[in-house]
Amino acid sequence: MRAAGPLHGKVQIDSAKNAVLPLMAAALLAQGPVILEEVPDIRDVRNMAQVLRCYGATVQREGRALRIETQKPCSGCEEVEKWSRELRASFLVAGPALARCGSVRVSMPGGCNIGSRPVDLHLKGLAELGASVEQRHGIVTLTAEKLTGAEIHLDYPSVGATENILMAAVLAQGQTVIVNAATEPEVEDLAAFLRTMGAKIDGLGQDTLTITGVEALNGVRYTPIPDRIEAGTLMIATAVAGGDVTLQRVIPEHLSPVTAKLQQAGAQIDQQPGSLRVVMQGRPKAVDIKAMPHPGFPTDLQALICAMDAVAEGTGVVTETVFENRFTHLGELLRMGAQVQLEDRSAVITGTWPLSGTRVTAPDLRGGAALVLAGLVAQGETVVDGAELIDRGYQGLELSLAALGADIHREALPQGTDGDAGVIMQ
Repeated sequence: MRAAGPLHGKVQIDSAKNAVLPLMAAALLAQGPVILEEVPDIRDVRNMAQVLRCYGATVQREGRALRIETQKPCSGCEEVEKWSRELRASFLVAGPALARCGSVRVSMPGGCNIGSRPVDLHLKGLAELGASVEQRHGIVTLTAEKLTGAEIHLDYPSVGATENILMAAVLAQGQTVIVNAATEPEVEDLAAFLRTMGAKIDGLGQDTLTITGVEALNGVRYTPIPDRIEAGTLMIATAVAGGDVTLQRVIPEHLSPVTAKLQQAGAQIDQQPGSLRVVMQGRPKAVDIKAMPHPGFPTDLQALICAMDAVAEGTGVVTETVFENRFTHLGELLRMGAQVQLEDRSAVITGTWPLSGTRVTAPDLRGGAALVLAGLVAQGETVVDGAELIDRGYQGLELSLAALGADIHREALPQGTDGDAGVIMQ
């Protein structure tokens, strides 16, 4: 990858990874086939399909759609531990499989190393619905003769805990109230999906959800919401490299925190129903952000803002409040010549123009994407190793950027090398 001119063109946004994965887990609840439309063919989706197969589901890709059908989930298979190590969202099968079967064995999840992300709130909520919990050697066994509705107060508005409790509660006897629930658009989309299946849920998009249990849920055809993180990545890429880019199939309201910060950075943003146009002339201005739960600035875009501030005019302060270990990309930006000082959970970044192209390594999904954005304007050649981590959340990020005019392509791994993804480079 070499520094190139401004980005120009149009991009169609895929369905949101962080919406698709819980919807796939929720398909275990359905008595009939579930068809999810516009699903990206990314690493996390493929891993989640393997997890569902361990619980008795058939998962088939039909073009841009996924078809999932489960006669009745089983308690889990031996291979689930292998797939769970690759995927944080694997733990989301706990709630729906428990509700449908009365017992489930789940492996403690893995995923990107961005913080501890404990599942305590998941287990506490499921226990309040009547589940017994046993943990041993990295395996959690949940059993419940009958789940019963309860009022559950979350100590923190955890997205995963909200989703797991919500999926368990839809088949529980009586009424469940989740207080201090996460309000992210992906949680709202899960609730809307469950309602389409026949669940009774009030409070969509609010921090209190009320669920009245039903006897069974039906299979449905459903299109998940577009990916606000993919869209935000390309918006920030345009702010970094300059240009004129239109994003199609977006929900502008989901991107309000990003839009506000990019306007501060000097971008012109035109919002239309279902689309966003980003126009950037010249070098961006540095901005301050604080990554927080919704409706704050999304933590999944924190690293991308670090990349923008690294080349911006002035000094920006980036603060992370969600995950304690989400600054691992900063060491790689320093290798490119960025000026960064890390102070506890804040990074003070003074823009440098230009950065220097070099060989760097993606530390995680979003950190890898941030290094790609920095490489768009770095002087000389930039090579980003570990592209398989980026593939967890983007279907061909390098292809989208190349279609917009970036000088970027993927180099295949040498034959016989472990892994299934190459590096992004020029």
